[in-house]
Amino acid sequence: MRVRSERARPSIFWVLATLVVPILNLGVKYRFHGRKLPAQGAFVLAPNHYSEIDPVIVGAAVWKLGRLPRFMAKASLFRIPVVGAALRASGQIPVERAGSSRGNEPVKVAEQLVERGGMVIVYPEGSLTRDPELWPMRGKTGAVRVALERGIPVIPAAHWGTQHVMARYSKKISLFPRKTIDIAIGDPVDLSAFEGKPLDSATLTAATAVVMDAITVLLEGLRGEEAPAERWNPSAHNQEETGRFEP
Repeated sequence: MRVRSERARPSIFWVLATLVVPILNLGVKYRFHGRKLPAQGAFVLAPNHYSEIDPVIVGAAVWKLGRLPRFMAKASLFRIPVVGAALRASGQIPVERAGSSRGNEPVKVAEQLVERGGMVIVYPEGSLTRDPELWPMRGKTGAVRVALERGIPVIPAAHWGTQHVMARYSKKISLFPRKTIDIAIGDPVDLSAFEGKPLDSATLTAATAVVMDAITVLLEGLRGEEAPAERWNPSAHNQEETGRFEP
């Protein structure tokens, strides 16, 4: 029996897609690689992150693939008029810059979402990568924590080309001439080695490294080159992990 697309059900996403997708289609052509997203059921989608327009690009891609895109997003965005209302209406999850909002509230909200069979998009890097060449940097543990606590898969994703639409920290969006963005969806990450273990810092950090490896491999395929042997660690370069990138 054919599974009905999640986006076929009436929702606020119909309004948002009507407003955003046609404009985006004028300036962006998507090329999808790898597997498709599961048509139903809960999972965490973990993409790379190097441009402030990434959520729009990834959200539209997820919509095109038949799922409703919900993010763990910066809480500051929810305070912007109109934008904040749209985020709240579509069930996005606010996260403070420091990585928490009333303790573990964002993780709890994400877990409630997946309990209802929804998917949630979590950027494991937590912020735009500090890597000068835009490779994924060291990840944070939110994505694997949600997945391991609820026993759902983490699906890695990578995209390349977004920087031509909006460079890292730029305020300018370039839609013309039309840009091609490649998006790769990977197989669920094998986290079986961590199942049943206490979800302490060591376990979550190790599991996150496995997820970051999977994302990096996908990005290598899109870029046609190898990533640095050592993943960028902001603290090793005296960089803050939130805020604007400082070389």
